[in-house]
Amino acid sequence: MIHLTLIRHGETDWNRARLIQGSTDIPLNDTGREQARQAAERLRGALDNPTAARIVSSDLSRARETAQIIADQWGAAAPLAYPTLRERAYGEAEGITVDDFAVRWGNWYTAEVPGAESREQLQLRAFAALDAVVTDALGSQPDLTRIFVVTHGALIRSVIHHVSDGRLPAREERLANGSDYTFHYSPDGLALIDYAGTTVSL
Repeated sequence: MIHLTLIRHGETDWNRARLIQGSTDIPLNDTGREQARQAAERLRGALDNPTAARIVSSDLSRARETAQIIADQWGAAAPLAYPTLRERAYGEAEGITVDDFAVRWGNWYTAEVPGAESREQLQLRAFAALDAVVTDALGSQPDLTRIFVVTHGALIRSVIHHVSDGRLPAREERLANGSDYTFHYSPDGLALIDYAGTTVSL
């Protein structure tokens, strides 16, 4: 059985300003880099051999740099980047504030934004991407037991929501930059076991 940990990338200036990023490629700020270092230190204790850890990320720079910082602190191999792990595309909403979004399109959960990826499309993409990550990792390291995936808030949220039958996260909850969520990955699917440092029993 594989332990699969999803890590949200560190903060960007757009995160701080509450601008919608989506597929727009915004780099980490200094706070985000520190959050990546803190995540590396926090997660190191769960590893028997950090240098053998498999780390992958989205191909967007904020996720790639977060993953690289973690890999550098562990002495692990350079992370592989997967375009399929990108954040949900928000179409015309990218680059505007959350408040402006509400003015233009209304409720976040029911809005229809031109050019945006649907939640259903995101969920299908997310699970296909995670299957590909695990398949690739085991193809090169058959005895691997831990994989770390640095990705984005909406994608992580979609996975957690599906696995928990909609019980997590709470609608108003924001997944923190640098936070991590661990699952058991098996042929039967994913099971959430650790939610941002809290053991989960669903």
